[in-house]
Amino acid sequence: MSSPCSPEFAPVGDVGTALMMIDSRLKAVHGNRTGVDPEQQLLIDQFTASMSPKEADAVLDGACTLVYMFMRWLQAAYDDHGKDAIEHVVPDLVGTMRKMPNSVRPETIPTMAGLVIAAATGLGPGLWRKQYGYWTESEMTPLEATAFLLAEHINQLTEDPEFATRLIGNALAGVDMD
Repeated sequence: MSSPCSPEFAPVGDVGTALMMIDSRLKAVHGNRTGVDPEQQLLIDQFTASMSPKEADAVLDGACTLVYMFMRWLQAAYDDHGKDAIEHVVPDLVGTMRKMPNSVRPETIPTMAGLVIAAATGLGPGLWRKQYGYWTESEMTPLEATAFLLAEHINQLTEDPEFATRLIGNALAGVDMD
């Protein structure tokens, strides 16, 4: 029996832009800089401000697709070692988000954990979230943080700082554009 939150019903969204934003954050964190580069943040802010509501929704859906793809990869990787991804990823994600109170409000953490759990159990995280109403402005940064932290988790597991970006880039390159 199919769920209305099954991934086949989820819009893929603008994965390329969502990945670009996550990759930019990864590079900023792992560069020789401390904190976020103000010039880079200004460019991202200008870019996002120039989006129409439809384009912004597409990036939101793209971020949810990233969460789904990252969690499916993590689920397979942990399964290969007889471990449960939820057991290893969610506590790490929640613990890290709790250390970010200026960026991630505590009340958004359960929703972000829910997105990850939904993805790990084969549900489309964006559809799972939307059943509770439209995204709130206070959830935008936590959603980006969720995708970022999942990418970082993958990069640490593989000991390759660009593995998560390459994983999605290769998947996008292999998609039939018809």
